[in-house]
Amino acid sequence: MITEIHSQEEFNTEIASHKGYSLIDFWATWCGPCRMMAPVMENAEKVLGDKIHFCKVDVDELQDLAGQFDIMSIPTIILFKDGEEVNRMIGAVPQEEFISQLENMMA
Repeated sequence: MITEIHSQEEFNTEIASHKGYSLIDFWATWCGPCRMMAPVMENAEKVLGDKIHFCKVDVDELQDLAGQFDIMSIPTIILFKDGEEVNRMIGAVPQEEFISQLENMMA
């Protein structure tokens, strides 16, 4: 299940203090490429959910958090390990490529 983050406190709980891999999808409801990534994210969570904690942040709702990570384009997907950013992807990515990139980032 993809966790929706609605506050800085939830970010701290879900990402900053999380041990292991976690991921944030920075998105917005009005963003076409973000909507294209929604099923990709859901499928990736089914495949990799035991290795990565999947989360999403609406940039319109949490503008401060988006600013904290210098989000200039959406979707931006950031992979964290033990609360530290290790990699990011910008833009919509096809399903197989997305999962492959995530697996490579964790290797």
